[in-house]
Amino acid sequence: MAVKKLTLLSLCICSFYFLNGQKNPSAFRDSLDNAFDVSTYLIENNGILPFLIPITEPAVGFGAIIGGAYFVNKEDPTHKKDVAALTGGITTNGTWILGGAYLGFWKEDQIRYRGIVGYGNIFLDYYRDLGQPVSFELKQFSLVQQLIFRLGGSDFFLGGKYQFSKIDIPVFDNIDIIDRRDVNLVNSGLSVISEFDSTNNTFSPTDGLKVHLSYDQYLEFLGSTKNWNKLNFHAFWYLPVSEKWMPAFRIETAWASESAPFYAKPYVAIRGIPALRYQGEGMLLAETEQLYNLNKRWGILGFVGLGTTYSTSPDTGFGEVVWSGGTGFRYLIARKLGLKTGLDIARGPEDWAVYVTMGTSWLR
Repeated sequence: MAVKKLTLLSLCICSFYFLNGQKNPSAFRDSLDNAFDVSTYLIENNGILPFLIPITEPAVGFGAIIGGAYFVNKEDPTHKKDVAALTGGITTNGTWILGGAYLGFWKEDQIRYRGIVGYGNIFLDYYRDLGQPVSFELKQFSLVQQLIFRLGGSDFFLGGKYQFSKIDIPVFDNIDIIDRRDVNLVNSGLSVISEFDSTNNTFSPTDGLKVHLSYDQYLEFLGSTKNWNKLNFHAFWYLPVSEKWMPAFRIETAWASESAPFYAKPYVAIRGIPALRYQGEGMLLAETEQLYNLNKRWGILGFVGLGTTYSTSPDTGFGEVVWSGGTGFRYLIARKLGLKTGLDIARGPEDWAVYVTMGTSWLR
């Protein structure tokens, strides 16, 4: 299965190179090592990077995401580039999604903007407090608008976010196990965000620390069906030992109020573990990724993580501790942007999974 998916991705890249490279072959070769590289095409030719990424998320089955990313040039080429993207995807269990996003670095990276809009028809399983999972269909329209501001010349940021979603769940076999308002729900809320970011690259960091703390509050007076809140924390630490060995570490936790919709409850999100499989009032996980560079372009990596759920109730405490691990490779596909792509094979408590990556696996 992994070979088939890697072949599919390779055919996509090769076809893109064949169709566009005939016009300007040098746009797809790096002047330093003559290796395949899309930096020149994206930066100097205002190119669009097409992508076709297989979906192997155990929660939704096999499928693919197809789309394109446009890197917006700045007057000063040393400044971080904005990225605009359009995507669509479909999987074997009937799930499909359409969406667009814009990632902006404005005023010499003093202001960071993130905008997302999308619609999805998603089929998932709900496991919490059940012996057997219950399948349900979730139709969702989402809108996110986020702005954070750098504090002076530091690596600290403060800002906020507005989130809106309209949820419709037409099928749910055991309706009595959830809040009936969750099947036809509007979420509208504000977030307060604080971040520290000293990482050396937006797309595929190899050095530095990123720490994020945010509080989401959904409010009826803003249009929500009900009031609920969520607290989120994650930290990614990239600590290179040498040019060859580049370890990275991740810790993450989240907590949601009792009134939060059942699908918004925190869950253990690690490669190899299906979405929503291990879910609770709170979630705590830790993961490490060890990258070893074979040369300037190619690298191999190993990763392992564990996580659990928890409750503030003294009668419940912590849930089952679950683990996942695997291996993969990375290729530096755009040296001037520091963008890497690759493939990971992961083993969780129940099954194997394959992930094709574009940029970091810990994208937030």
